[in-house]
Amino acid sequence: MSQILEPLRSRYAYWLGMPAEATSDTSDEDPDQVRAMPIILRIERAEPPGRTALLEAAAAAAVAVCLDERSEAGGEWAEPVHLWLDNRIRKVSRRARGAHWRAVLDLPGVTVEVGGAEVRALVPGLVSEAPKEVSRLQISGSELPMDTPGAAPGNVPVLLLNPDVAMTVGKAAAQVGHATMILASLLPDEALGAWAARGYRVAVRTPSLARWKELCPIEDPEGGWRNDRVVAVRDAGFTEVEPGTITVLAQYPEGGISG
Repeated sequence: MSQILEPLRSRYAYWLGMPAEATSDTSDEDPDQVRAMPIILRIERAEPPGRTALLEAAAAAAVAVCLDERSEAGGEWAEPVHLWLDNRIRKVSRRARGAHWRAVLDLPGVTVEVGGAEVRALVPGLVSEAPKEVSRLQISGSELPMDTPGAAPGNVPVLLLNPDVAMTVGKAAAQVGHATMILASLLPDEALGAWAARGYRVAVRTPSLARWKELCPIEDPEGGWRNDRVVAVRDAGFTEVEPGTITVLAQYPEGGISG
């Protein structure tokens, strides 16, 4: 299992069991020490990407930064990644196009392309010290129309968006990034290696409400993982959703990752 993601793994079940109102309690935080991972969504005006492809790219990019060799002990990203993982796991999605997109390519991070959609996840840092290439990018207005991607393949993890919760593409991008990180924190080395070899590819879909309720492991996090290979993302509710909302489920494929 990933040692980098151990802080996330160790508090997963505890976080799911917290009272909803407690998830948004930041009384123990120093506002000047708040850290976040910027998720940069490339959304060109003339040729915007597909929503599902963009979310799949965001999900892969977030976990790729965490498990990059530069994030390992002694690596150049190790300290900022560790400091971020050891506290609240915040992500901030921003949209970029043209010259602004090209500018963020020079910042430390990982770019993932899926079906023509591009996302760059940057090394996390203090929100108050975000470089101008990031701080000038818009957070709001990151919206794309819903699409119909078809059935998910059976050989990659499937990320299921809560069918009862509306999220902008920027919010959803952050949430699917949380999902891949939680999933990676629980996988054994062999499975994690197979997933890495596929570039941490996933399928993002929206299930029926009945299927969502059947899989959601909020009452039994350990059982959800043991029996169904499902983990849940529970949001603190700082933006768009209520505190304690389950936004995404991630399900590891029954036959493992292949192809």
